[in-house]
Amino acid sequence: MASFKQIKGFVFDLDGVITDTSLYHTKAWRQLADKLGVAWSKDLEEGLKGISRMDSLELILKTGGKENDYSHDEKVALATEKNTNYVNEIKKMTPDNILPGIKDFLDDLRNKGYLISLASASKNGPTVLKQLELVDYFPKVVDPATLSKGKPDPEIYLKGAELLGLAPEACIGVEDAASGIQAINAAGETSVGVGDAKTLSAADVRFDDTTQMTLANIEKAMA
Repeated sequence: MASFKQIKGFVFDLDGVITDTSLYHTKAWRQLADKLGVAWSKDLEEGLKGISRMDSLELILKTGGKENDYSHDEKVALATEKNTNYVNEIKKMTPDNILPGIKDFLDDLRNKGYLISLASASKNGPTVLKQLELVDYFPKVVDPATLSKGKPDPEIYLKGAELLGLAPEACIGVEDAASGIQAINAAGETSVGVGDAKTLSAADVRFDDTTQMTLANIEKAMA
């Protein structure tokens, strides 16, 4: 782990860190699982966190033993159907959906000259930022379409640092999913996890929730 003084930038995941779109994702994926006749479970719901749309669909199909029942084009159509349902839901979001403490944290980062980028596997990241009125805080957004591998591969976090013109060791990555923490660590960045201690046991620094995530608390944890 780097020292706090080395840190010049923050690379954020979106879901479960800045806002909670997982509720909308879960609702849309569950609608699709029901349609496909795949039984829903808490394990499946957890497994879908932080991975790409097509990987999520593959996991649902595999869970139901249906991974070989659909052609590539049919799978793309199913993923698109899920996304349409999801986009209709997120268009109802407002700044009230920003998680507690995050707006203050972003203000503090910006006021103190830290660089900020978004590293979300969601192609809808820019739409969500717009709904939350946070576009100005994230001048740099990794385009998931440019990535060849999903989390836990470090590619998205390396790209997030590159967009800021920083070396990975000068960045903190912020995540709520185990696959994301793995990606940050593999990228050589300092990982900050928000959420369950067991799930995020590999994080360099961890907070129970977003209200605890402040620059002062991160500095203290990295001392």
